[in-house]
Amino acid sequence: MIPIKMKLLFVSLAIPAILQAQNVKQLSLQEAVDLGLANSKNLKLSQQKIDEAVAKLAVVKDNALPSATASFMYNHAEIPTNTLKIGEGNPIHLPKRADAFVGTAAVQELVYGGGKLKYAQESTKLLKEIAVLDADKNKEEVSYAVVNGYFSLYKLLQSKKVVAQNLAAIAKQLKQAQRFYEQGLVTKNDVLRFQLQQANVSLTDLEIESNRKVINYNLDILLGLAENTDIEIKDTEAALPQLTTFSDYLSTALTTRQELQQFGLQHKAADYNIKTIKANTLPTVDLGANLYYINPSGNFIPSNQQFVMPITLGATVSWNIGSLWTNKNKVAEAKVQQLEIDTQKDIFTDNVKTELNRNYQNYQLAVQKINVLETSIAQATENDRLLESKYQNNIASATDRIDAETLLYQAKINLELAKAEAKLAYYTLLKSTGKISQYN
Repeated sequence: MIPIKMKLLFVSLAIPAILQAQNVKQLSLQEAVDLGLANSKNLKLSQQKIDEAVAKLAVVKDNALPSATASFMYNHAEIPTNTLKIGEGNPIHLPKRADAFVGTAAVQELVYGGGKLKYAQESTKLLKEIAVLDADKNKEEVSYAVVNGYFSLYKLLQSKKVVAQNLAAIAKQLKQAQRFYEQGLVTKNDVLRFQLQQANVSLTDLEIESNRKVINYNLDILLGLAENTDIEIKDTEAALPQLTTFSDYLSTALTTRQELQQFGLQHKAADYNIKTIKANTLPTVDLGANLYYINPSGNFIPSNQQFVMPITLGATVSWNIGSLWTNKNKVAEAKVQQLEIDTQKDIFTDNVKTELNRNYQNYQLAVQKINVLETSIAQATENDRLLESKYQNNIASATDRIDAETLLYQAKINLELAKAEAKLAYYTLLKSTGKISQYN
């Protein structure tokens, strides 16, 4: 039987291996984007800004409610000289001390303020909508960052596969060259050439692995995964999407881009700002009610006819007449600011058009590259097959054989990179329409 200590040692050695195996995670692109959106700190901050805008809107609505105040005061007076004589009249005798209770309660409501409260509410609603669009824009940015990292990792993993195939083929060729050398069919220099090729490809493999670790780590952080998680790519063999017309994508971009919608909301907010400034030239009307409690008896609870409780109702109309000639320049300034917003929107619209056209053309070019590379692989495969046959028959040199093999595997790597770049180009096109988070 195995001793208990030995069993515990086996278990302790096995646990790290088990834990390591659990740190490999397969992810489709959709799953990666969902994780990125769920764990993005930027999106959490965006939601907090929305909550802040909602709270500001509630505060502005509260400003439309009537204001009310209440106070209660107690006074005690000591009167050392309590006799007052004026002229030849009888003297007035005051008490040596006096107590009084005074209370007030007031309610006031702004009935008309030129519409400024209404404009403030509408402006704040627009600010909330702008915050929501900011969150949507950040969602687009996070989605694209995940897509970019995902396909960057995909390119490296595919390159590693091709390099592994290349190393296996070189090892086979090296073994064959060594056998030929032993038979006197090739020189030692031929064997050294294959060994040099093997070393060069191994260096390429090391560089790819180093880059893979960097991108994998960055993607772990972006997706909120444990930092030692190795991400495996799945579901990447789907056919490339077919494009519709450029005008379709342009129409989508002009109606969907969050920045353009924000400019529209900012224009409306500027309009309310102009109305608010104009409202400063209008009079305001307030209604108020006041209740007073005056108790000079000195008793907290006085008897009848020892206190008074007058109630007053009033209306106040106020008008800053000077604003009629001091306000016009403020209105002019606000109108210029609104025109600046419109001009910025026009500039951004032009930028969207050029960005969209560039991304549209880049995707078409990426698809064409794939077609050309598939043809080049067929040619490189046939060339490699011919050179392998010639080398085995001692017709071609080791250099020719190595060159043919290098061209084939370089073409394979280029094809895998082109496929990944084409898919990324498609999502870049979607991003320029403002709809990458709704990709299909």
